[in-house]
Amino acid sequence: MSDEVEKNNDGSDLFSKAVRAGKRTYFFDVKSTRGNDYYLTITESKKRFGQDGKFFYEKHKIFLYKEDFEKFLEGLNEAVENIRENAPPITEYQREEESSSSSSDNSDINFEDLGK
Repeated sequence: MSDEVEKNNDGSDLFSKAVRAGKRTYFFDVKSTRGNDYYLTITESKKRFGQDGKFFYEKHKIFLYKEDFEKFLEGLNEAVENIRENAPPITEYQREEESSSSSSDNSDINFEDLGK
């Protein structure tokens, strides 16, 4: 499941895409600097529960600048190819577990929840 949003160039996101993947949601946000230079932020968000039983979103963010796109993509593609060639196959149990967790854990995530 994914969501795409395009926003104005007023310091907010120029483009956003949310990708729900199992227990995590990844947000790809195109932003611009004051000098109108574009860059990408990649945010991983995962719903967690505190000791008080209330949930919160644990977030990790990467800033990727356009001069680094090529090297980043080369490294990412090489790492993904290595995993595809060498990792053990996903079992049917893992697929079912991933499917059930993605439908229940992240169904209520939206951009406002992240407090960007």
